[in-house]
Amino acid sequence: MNQEREEDKKRIDYSLLRRLLSFLRPYRIQIAGAVVLTLTASALGPLRPKLTQIAIDDHIVTGDVPGLALLVGIIVAALLMQGALQYLLSMLMSWVGQRVLLDIRVTLYRHVQGLAIRFYDTTPVGRIVTRVTNDVEVLNELFSSGVVMMISDFMVIVWILVFMLQTSVTLTLLTIVILPFLLLASIIFRMKVRKVYDKIRRQVALMNAFMNEFITGIGVVQLFRQEGRMSGRFGEINKEHRRLQDQSIVYYATFYPVVEFLSMIALCIIMWYAARTILGGEMTVGILVAFTQFTEMFFRPIRDLTEKYNTLQSSAVASERIFSLLDLKEVIPDRHDAVPFTKLREGISLRGVGFSYDNSRDILHDVSFDVHRGETVALVGATGAGKSSIINLLCRFYEFQRGDILIDGHSIRQYKQETLRARTAIVLQDVFLFSRSIRENITLDRSHISAADVEAAAKALGAHDFIASLPHGYETNVRERGAILSSGQKQLVSFCRALVTDPDILILDEATSNIDSETEKIIEHSISTLLRGRTSIVIAHRLSTIQRADRIVVMHHGGVAEMGTHKELLKKDGLYAKLHRLQFAHASVS
Repeated sequence: MNQEREEDKKRIDYSLLRRLLSFLRPYRIQIAGAVVLTLTASALGPLRPKLTQIAIDDHIVTGDVPGLALLVGIIVAALLMQGALQYLLSMLMSWVGQRVLLDIRVTLYRHVQGLAIRFYDTTPVGRIVTRVTNDVEVLNELFSSGVVMMISDFMVIVWILVFMLQTSVTLTLLTIVILPFLLLASIIFRMKVRKVYDKIRRQVALMNAFMNEFITGIGVVQLFRQEGRMSGRFGEINKEHRRLQDQSIVYYATFYPVVEFLSMIALCIIMWYAARTILGGEMTVGILVAFTQFTEMFFRPIRDLTEKYNTLQSSAVASERIFSLLDLKEVIPDRHDAVPFTKLREGISLRGVGFSYDNSRDILHDVSFDVHRGETVALVGATGAGKSSIINLLCRFYEFQRGDILIDGHSIRQYKQETLRARTAIVLQDVFLFSRSIRENITLDRSHISAADVEAAAKALGAHDFIASLPHGYETNVRERGAILSSGQKQLVSFCRALVTDPDILILDEATSNIDSETEKIIEHSISTLLRGRTSIVIAHRLSTIQRADRIVVMHHGGVAEMGTHKELLKKDGLYAKLHRLQFAHASVS
């Protein structure tokens, strides 16, 4: 059973490697050229010992100086040609390798971009970063030299055996008698190193995940003085990583001396045989010198093949991780008959929508309400009532299990997601800004948005003055996550980003919660103007911000508890009225 599992594992590894090598197809011509260079260069190396034998036996012993000079010239020319071919081969394969790595990284990046939000809910960021960076980098040696050099080493062995057999069959057999022991040592070495490589890759992924979480939460770490504990945890991860690296070093430090020891045994066997035969005239000095060189050459490519096999093993581990990510189908696909969404004409309707993140506990159940074109509908309720989940479903970040969401009377699933999101703008509580200029953060490289559009949106929202006061105005780099801006300023930039395209559907999810009182006064008059006549859905804990909504939907435990205008809901004296009294009573006490 264990043997079958090991064979299955090998078969899986090689299928992964074949799939990985498919990235070489666009570079078939370059690979063919590299193979030609390899075949030529591999023959020139073993040719030198044979030429050395001829030089000693036919020219040095006989005193043929002109013939020796000619042969030395041939040997030097072979060395120069081999060096030139190796240089061209190295440059060509490095060129191919770097472009293949680029293709793999771009393929991974595009695939990750298309995965559903659910994937990011359960996958640490550090693990994703490891796949796109470290695991891809592991493949560098495979594509830059591994595959072609394995062919080269194999051909060198073939050529050496050809020249050795042509020179002396007996010495050839005495040399390769060591080969079974070398193969046994290589098999043991490969098995040990494979396991260590797998553990090292996992440890690197764990380290990246820890670093990402630590840097993201550095404020909390310093506030609660957790530096010592976090340093200890990071030290444990690094200590285990170092231990695994030390273990791999031990395996290498053991294997190479074993190879050298076996090659020396082979050389000793040759010297022992030569001592008996040279004196008897059965062997020449040239043959002894040639076989001394052959022996050294013979074991070197075998050792290199073992190392290249380890490259294949580490590449198999990395490719397994890469393809496990590429094979993820955690996406929300468009239907084959999906059509582009061009413009909102009637409105949005939720009809008995039921939704669960994990298919076990319902977050939403039987949710139904309408948002007519040009209306502003507010969603209120306690934390966990399901407000943000409704927004996630409207943006097609998740797929609902029951009921339907209709846009202009058609299921939301009938529209292409890309076009639906293009006509939808959303402003979240937690604003994310890229480390680019303010203008780029607003346009997000959307070519149809002009500089005039950006400034018009900023002026309408009251953001123009603070942007103009920055060192470089709209070209000011806000640094990572908008570090140079206050929470209110970042929120204003996100408003500009959302509204600069004049979206059909506008969603504000706690968009004013991080804005201070002064900033809120700046945008209060403009936000009401921007919402007027626009189809909008607003989520807010501060009830004062949604009192003028055309309709308020009160969510409770994943369902619709109440619905109506601000005044109607107060008259009902239900859940909304209770929330209103509690909030304003707290405000009056404060």
